[in-house]
Amino acid sequence: MSKNVLIITGDAAEALEVFYPYYRCIEENINCTIASPVKKKLQTVVHDFLPEMETFTEKWAYKIESHASVDEINPADYDGLIIPGGRAPEYIRMNPKVQEIAAHFLKENKPLGVICHGQLVLTTVREYIKGREMTAYTACRPEVEAAGAIYVEKMLHVDGNIVSGHAWPDLPGFMREFFKLLNIREKASV
Repeated sequence: MSKNVLIITGDAAEALEVFYPYYRCIEENINCTIASPVKKKLQTVVHDFLPEMETFTEKWAYKIESHASVDEINPADYDGLIIPGGRAPEYIRMNPKVQEIAAHFLKENKPLGVICHGQLVLTTVREYIKGREMTAYTACRPEVEAAGAIYVEKMLHVDGNIVSGHAWPDLPGFMREFFKLLNIREKASV
């Protein structure tokens, strides 16, 4: 039986963190729905580093259609959730339905993959992440810790049903671990 995975994101999501999981799910014959606060064509971005800058740069990337607004989503219909990073988590986390969806996966102990700045969404449902271990993009550490979670200085970390990744270069391992939690793979393969 095919699995159903939900990706919740919005404009200014990190392009690789949306496209890579989306296409990997399709490759594995997993039904994958992209939902955003408003059903629309989303503008993704690319973050990267330049030697002369102390922080990352941002450029526009490909657009991608969201299949549904978060208000149309019943989280009980999905086996797993992925929350990409970029700047999208900064604003989608304020949406009560996004909070409800994230809380559902944590309460029900369903596979939840969160990467880079995506952990900012989980800080709005702090009662479900208190004492949980996760990694995130380094600049998100204060928010992760303020929400009561334990920040782990690793590029990839698994704590129960949560797979957390530091940034887009960690996507291959992130997706292997997420697929293990979805029980579609016995062993990770490189």
